[in-house]
Amino acid sequence: MRLQRENLRMVGKLGVIALGMFAFGYALVPLYKAICEVTGINILALSEREVPGAKLKLPANTQVDTSRLITVEFDVNTRGPWDFKPERRSMEVHPGQLSTVMYEFQNIQNRTMAAQAIPSYAPRQAAQHFNKLECFCFTQYTLAPGEKKAWPVAFVIDPRLPKDVTTITLSYTFFEVGGKVPAAPVAATPTQPALPEGRS
Repeated sequence: MRLQRENLRMVGKLGVIALGMFAFGYALVPLYKAICEVTGINILALSEREVPGAKLKLPANTQVDTSRLITVEFDVNTRGPWDFKPERRSMEVHPGQLSTVMYEFQNIQNRTMAAQAIPSYAPRQAAQHFNKLECFCFTQYTLAPGEKKAWPVAFVIDPRLPKDVTTITLSYTFFEVGGKVPAAPVAATPTQPALPEGRS
């Protein structure tokens, strides 16, 4: 009889613990949202909130230097029988602003090839301030005959870029893996005339 009472008491304790754990887990969702709103950690959660009759204002990215504009020029060098070009020749960005440009590549040969790109920068001091978050140059690619690819380059220019730098040229050379790897190209400086369309 005593053993039965102890068993019932133990079952009761376990039931209370299980109930407490369930309640704690259920309370985590609103607790998490409250912490995110206070700390600003989860910006997406703030943007998804619906506030009846009011517009939700997201905090501004204080790392963007809106007082400056940097012209980023996109240049390509082809070393082989393929088509390689950026979707645009240049864009203006603020330091600290996340920007993206697309590059198109097509293997126009009648055989499969493996290739990779080498980036370079002008002026050279810009290289340490040009941060690529996503780039096709990080990986080697194998393309079938006639295969076409479009790849993004997502980048942020460090706000600590020297004030006298107003133009950066990002240049890529695409080479076939397995052949002789070319040296990184010297990108044209902003003072040099632009090359005619279609010339490398």
